[in-house]
Amino acid sequence: MRTQLKSLFCLIMLTVPFSLTSQQNQTSPVTLVKIGDNLYETRGGSGANGGVFIGDYGVLLIDTKMNQVSVDQVLNEVRKLTDKPVKFMVNTHSDGDHVAGNKFLPESVIIVAHENCRKEFFHPGRNGEASAWNDPSLAKYVPSATFDTKMDLYVDPKKVELLYFGTGHTTGDIAVYFADQKIAFIGDQVFKGRVQLIHSYKGGNSFKHVETLEKMLASIDAEKFYSGHSEALTREDIIAHIKEMKEFQAKVSGLVKKNYSLDKIKNEFNKDQANLVETVYNEITAVR
Repeated sequence: MRTQLKSLFCLIMLTVPFSLTSQQNQTSPVTLVKIGDNLYETRGGSGANGGVFIGDYGVLLIDTKMNQVSVDQVLNEVRKLTDKPVKFMVNTHSDGDHVAGNKFLPESVIIVAHENCRKEFFHPGRNGEASAWNDPSLAKYVPSATFDTKMDLYVDPKKVELLYFGTGHTTGDIAVYFADQKIAFIGDQVFKGRVQLIHSYKGGNSFKHVETLEKMLASIDAEKFYSGHSEALTREDIIAHIKEMKEFQAKVSGLVKKNYSLDKIKNEFNKDQANLVETVYNEITAVR
């Protein structure tokens, strides 16, 4: 069975969309970094940063990295801290560097995500290729519990809130909110120090991304926001990101009004901003 899953994993890496980051290439082992009361950020290994919460009743994981080695390292690090069972694993969204490790979890773990995230597991890849998650043998590793706007999970007397504020990076991004600690895990909704990635082929939208972040800040009282691909952000960091996105969009819009071609508009920006320029350009011209 393990051999079969390893073969399927290779196929999934070719067919499930995910963000390419330096984290995928690093070889440092997974570590759990304490960020709150019984709350940890998972760093290192293959794939995005995630989280671990150890409650009175069990353990909740946030995202699963990309391969068996990294998933086993996460579970081994958890075992150094507690012998309580892992009850839930929450996918913040559907990118492969956050979900590919699902298939290496114990089958007893309940996988939770937004309903749009679950749908995106089966979405064709960037180039239209079929998703490997269509394979029936992987069905039990796709989220089996989904929600629309809000879900509360309990591995402790204090609830963990799963919150959906709208479309952004994809259509299924959520915040995992620990209200008593004023901490939220937000997946790829914001990258500190990097150009924002919007997966248009999954229904992501840069203008809705801004609206979603504004709604998030107005709805929760978090002071620290943990991203899949950068250091933690403050509320001020996200406010600054929103401002930068609006200025970016306004600049692209102004050049579109001057009838600049896409290539000419890209020349007005840094090379690493080309993908975001194209995303915003396509969104603007689609509604003209």
